[in-house]
Amino acid sequence: MTIDLTIEDTKGTAHLGPVNDPQAHMEFSIAGPGLIIISHTEVGEELRGQGVGRRLLDRVVDYARKNDIKILPLCPYAKSVFDKDPTLKDVLK
Repeated sequence: MTIDLTIEDTKGTAHLGPVNDPQAHMEFSIAGPGLIIISHTEVGEELRGQGVGRRLLDRVVDYARKNDIKILPLCPYAKSVFDKDPTLKDVLK
């Protein structure tokens, strides 16, 4: 299961499957040179409960760490993971 990252201008998506028809995706905006805002996460019903949402988030976090970017999680799912997992605090805005 490969999670791809697609960024165009100020919009980005971590996605499983094709970007135009993913089985799961996490949408984010690039709000400046050092900030990503995660706005939405959606996982298809057949994949729910398998940790796919976390894998999407981990892909965005990996990108943020490699590029010295902070993340503001406005999406309820992403925010709940950040609240529960102290290993993500280094990228939290």
